[in-house]
Amino acid sequence: REAEIRNTILAQVLDQAARARLSNLALVKPEKAKAVENYLIQMARFGQLAGKVSEQGLIEILEKVSQQTEKKTTVKFNRRKVLDSDEEDDY
Repeated sequence: REAEIRNTILAQVLDQAARARLSNLALVKPEKAKAVENYLIQMARFGQLAGKVSEQGLIEILEKVSQQTEKKTTVKFNRRKVLDSDEEDDY
């Protein structure tokens, strides 16, 4: 039932090319597609969408969602300190 409601809302706010792009995205990255769908449904409920969203509009929304959910990868080097004294020379 919930899936039907989501599909109905998305059919109303997306044009054909945008729906095709979103369905292709859902095949490759389902979690990102779900985030975009939630974003679109929320915008539709609050009346922030003027007309149907085109494919170019969907691409812009994808970029926004990607920036918000972008994973920051950090590399931390943990260098071990080696106690090396010059007093004990091994000859």
